[in-house]
Amino acid sequence: MVKLSVIVPFYNVQQYAPDTLKSLRANTREDFEFILVDDCSTDGTPDILARAERELPGAVLVRHEQNGGLATARNTGIEKARGEYLTFLDGDDWLAPGYFPQLLSAIQELGCDFVRTDHVQSTGRARSIHRVPHGRRWTVMNPREAILPADRSTSVDYAYAWAGIYHRRLADRGILQFTHGLRTAEDRPWIWKLHREAESFAAVGLLGVYYRRGVASSLTQIGDVRQLDFIRAFDQVIEETARDPQADKLLPKAVRTYCAIMAHHLGQIERFEPAVARKLRSMSAAALKRMPQDVLAEVMDSMDAQRAARLRRVRRRAVGARTVAA
Repeated sequence: MVKLSVIVPFYNVQQYAPDTLKSLRANTREDFEFILVDDCSTDGTPDILARAERELPGAVLVRHEQNGGLATARNTGIEKARGEYLTFLDGDDWLAPGYFPQLLSAIQELGCDFVRTDHVQSTGRARSIHRVPHGRRWTVMNPREAILPADRSTSVDYAYAWAGIYHRRLADRGILQFTHGLRTAEDRPWIWKLHREAESFAAVGLLGVYYRRGVASSLTQIGDVRQLDFIRAFDQVIEETARDPQADKLLPKAVRTYCAIMAHHLGQIERFEPAVARKLRSMSAAALKRMPQDVLAEVMDSMDAQRAARLRRVRRRAVGARTVAA
């Protein structure tokens, strides 16, 4: 019986994959499997993974014939997973020795659907600890209770799939799968669904995942059109939350988060190519129009002046463009 399935997508990370795989070797156990998903890499990553398939105990190598993105690669891993519990790691991050056995022990002790953990962010030589924005630790709760309040950072804002462990029943119920094809913000609809539909969770203070920030090939560092997938991702969050029995209570948080992310991208619009920048403005204007307008008005009135001004400017330009066209 496989106790834990670890899903690790790789795409063109030959510089970092050896460290990732070395850290997995320091987390092996007879009842662990490591599902290594090569998302059609074009550098030296496939050769590194072929070696790992032979040398890493519990390794299962899966290759994509075409690049599908992180969400699709994770779904491939979920489909292959045989474990009673599942977790994730990205192909350019790494783990502390013995971390996965501790993580597994935590969820077994708590007996809940999923557990969320803290992590260490690595930016160059700098290290910083990032904690789950949820004060109560080692206490099983209803995940819905960790979505609000709307005006503070909460558990749904800590959207890292690799910062936790999940019982197989979530995958069996379709809660653990990601939205196919999302190139960025793929964790956002996922974390919201997890908190709306799972029945129990807990946050624990384990530190063992090292998240490599600022990698040159990361989509968070590249101002191309794939970055705009955050709009598709948050449209899904709004649409699904609007159908929830507690929509009136939860939508202000979803809209506020969407607006904050949109304002962030608009505030850094100079890093996008001109055509992508224009598309960002037009798609943002259309997205603002799709949001529940009463909730949007309240959210914008409560946001800080600078971010609200960016959003209102985009809305005004869109209205002006439609007026000229008419």
